[in-house]
Amino acid sequence: MSRSFDALLLDLDGTLLDQNGSIRPRNVSALGELQAAGVRVMITTGRSTVATLRVVGPLELESPMAVFNGAAIYCPRSERLIEERVLSNRALARALEFARRRDLLAVVQQAFDKSSTAPRDPMEDAALRGFTELAVMERDELPTEYVIRVVLFCAETGSAGEFRRAVQEAVDLPTYMTHFPLSALDGHRESKLNVVDIHPPCLGKAEALRYLEETHGILPERVVAVGDAGNDVPMLERAGLGVAMENGAQSALEASDRVIGGYGTDAIASLVDELFLS
Repeated sequence: MSRSFDALLLDLDGTLLDQNGSIRPRNVSALGELQAAGVRVMITTGRSTVATLRVVGPLELESPMAVFNGAAIYCPRSERLIEERVLSNRALARALEFARRRDLLAVVQQAFDKSSTAPRDPMEDAALRGFTELAVMERDELPTEYVIRVVLFCAETGSAGEFRRAVQEAVDLPTYMTHFPLSALDGHRESKLNVVDIHPPCLGKAEALRYLEETHGILPERVVAVGDAGNDVPMLERAGLGVAMENGAQSALEASDRVIGGYGTDAIASLVDELFLS
């Protein structure tokens, strides 16, 4: 049977995962059939390696996963990062100095380790609950080597975009930044915090498309990408077919070629059946 696409890129939060952080059985089954049919199924997520592995077990994936918004790629077969970008010393120093001046909650993430400054109120404490295996320490003790991402939280009045612009002005070096209000995530709907993620220079989640072409010869036009948020836009725009969830952010909806049902449904399985298995 001929098919139009050879790979599927899938975001996790707000896309494949339901409101409880689980994957619906029909979606698991459909993705299993897809892998058995020889289609590359690749997770593309803003989550860290550890946080990703915590939820994707039921899929029994064989293909590598783009984690840290594309700044690293993890191989489940070898159980290691096969690609890893790190922040430059100057970019990291400027980011942490900005956090110190503004007295911001900061999380420093390495390949498998996470460290943060101490939360000072219930809102900051709640913001850190989603971070697995987190070490809390003094600001001047935060790691400064092999750092893949710095996450900054701000409770001041203003939008996440305004916060990002302030961080970009302070760092003023090549990086890849993403931003969002924490309230966009399940479990944080009441939060007043804005978030900026600072990564080393990369293509964002479009790194997955670059990896598929370089490693497997799969051209972007033969790839379907599914996501819901602003950090999914790079892969939605470059894939042959960009698909947004109906609950997605406006930027994701505008960057996509079509829209399917919401997360917490079997919309992914229906899409797989339509595009790959029918």
